[in-house]
Amino acid sequence: MADRFDCDNCKESLYGRKYIQSDDSPYCIPCYDSLFSNTCDECKELIGHDARELFYEDRHYHEHCFRCFRCDRSLADEPFTSQDDALLCNDCYCNEFSSKCVACDKIVMPGTRKLEYAGSTWHEGCFICHSCQQPIGSKSFIPDKDEHYCVPCYEDKFAPRCTRCKKALAKGGVTYRDEPWHKECFVCTGCKMQLAGQHFTSREENPYCLKCFGNLYAKKCEACSKPITGFGGGKYISFEDRQWHQPCFTCSQCSVSLVGAGFFPNDDKILCRDCHTSL
Repeated sequence: MADRFDCDNCKESLYGRKYIQSDDSPYCIPCYDSLFSNTCDECKELIGHDARELFYEDRHYHEHCFRCFRCDRSLADEPFTSQDDALLCNDCYCNEFSSKCVACDKIVMPGTRKLEYAGSTWHEGCFICHSCQQPIGSKSFIPDKDEHYCVPCYEDKFAPRCTRCKKALAKGGVTYRDEPWHKECFVCTGCKMQLAGQHFTSREENPYCLKCFGNLYAKKCEACSKPITGFGGGKYISFEDRQWHQPCFTCSQCSVSLVGAGFFPNDDKILCRDCHTSL
């Protein structure tokens, strides 16, 4: 007798019948489909061995069941998206879930580059500077009402300009006589030292550091010849057309302080009572 050739599952003879070999075991077609075929996630029927099977994640479909949940379009050769386990073609997904660009009013397609700001969405190429009309992209920008500006255009259009160099003053700076200055532009008229954060004074609307002002404009002490500025609480003595620092106002002969005491002028000298009497 010839050897038997039976289905490994139902044991029926496979002579003269179609069969499928799996793991070295033969199966008749009905047994193979029932044992190894996947169930279609859409129609819940078995996907037979001779059917084209499509799958997404852990779900399996007949080719004719793999369709858009909204418009019933076949997704076999189309891009698609899953939303709450429902398969949607790109058109249906965009119409239902994608935002629109506020500039061109067209849908921002999934996967395309976009920008979002203050609850609105733009295509990357539609988010442009209101002034130069160039795309802002990932660069810094400044909003002004419903308009957006790149930083150079905003500074050129709105930022105050330095009184000295006339360039835009974006932040910081110094205000002098109600006018804006860059810190590096606000300098002493004499020595050009920066005055921001320093004590200074002015003459004829020009700012000076205390040293330059004293050297240029302050009266000189009769005793030490240094400027008498009066800044910083310094006190001085004035007599006729001459001035002295308070510590310098001493007797020309014995050097005793004459502050608050009587004194006697003697040509270019000033003398205390005792020295005057001894002459």
